[in-house]
Amino acid sequence: MNNRYIGALIIAPFLILLFLGGVYLKYGVMILSLLGMHEFYKVIREKNINAISSAGYLLCLIYYITLSNDINYKLIFFILVITVFIIMCIPVLDINYNFIDISVTILVFLYVAIFFSFIVLVNSKVNGNYLVWIIFISSWLCDTAAYYAGRFFGKKKLCPAVSPKKTVEGSIGGILGSAIACGIFGFIINSKGIEIPIYHFLVIGIVCGGFCQFGDLAASSIKRHVGVKDYSNLIPGHGGILDRFDSILFASVVVYYYLTFVVGI
Repeated sequence: MNNRYIGALIIAPFLILLFLGGVYLKYGVMILSLLGMHEFYKVIREKNINAISSAGYLLCLIYYITLSNDINYKLIFFILVITVFIIMCIPVLDINYNFIDISVTILVFLYVAIFFSFIVLVNSKVNGNYLVWIIFISSWLCDTAAYYAGRFFGKKKLCPAVSPKKTVEGSIGGILGSAIACGIFGFIINSKGIEIPIYHFLVIGIVCGGFCQFGDLAASSIKRHVGVKDYSNLIPGHGGILDRFDSILFASVVVYYYLTFVVGI
């Protein structure tokens, strides 16, 4: 069987968690976060960065255990301040660690655990069991449309220093694919009584289409810097958690804040 199909079967249980929602999704995403953080901490060792991974994992566990229907910014800020306060003492006690190790420890928690948690937070909103799918629809259709648009029309390189195969034409195709897919999805759920104007779905699709590609390129830039092809081989044909969810991480942030501040949910 093709490795990509095997990989898809491995990812399938996560889709079940999306349907279940609630505490199942929350702790399922927490596990994904821990796995993604482990991948990140592992690859950066290629550049002799000794992040304090145990502190990152502990932060992740505390964050998800205390995570409710809304993000508690005061609590997150308090936890981060206390964590930085404590781990900044470590390089004094052990010179094998330095301020870069401390910085990356916190960055990985913010990038992986916090970004992943927006999936849970969107699902917790009114009609979130429907709206959470926007994150995945925008990401998947952006990736697919960008691939085919780049394959058939791509000529001008988009960001050759980071990802040589991506093209401007593919990028435009990805944005259009995301916008159209989100618009269709909006039309479908409007028919089920969710009264959010269609133009919001189109705008989310356009914004996600752009930032999904930034998510992909950001992950690629990290891998290029440390000199690895994939974050891991956990998912056959797809790489690791961060390889498969890089664009979804960025899409989740966009969808949550758009729904919160623009739509007002």
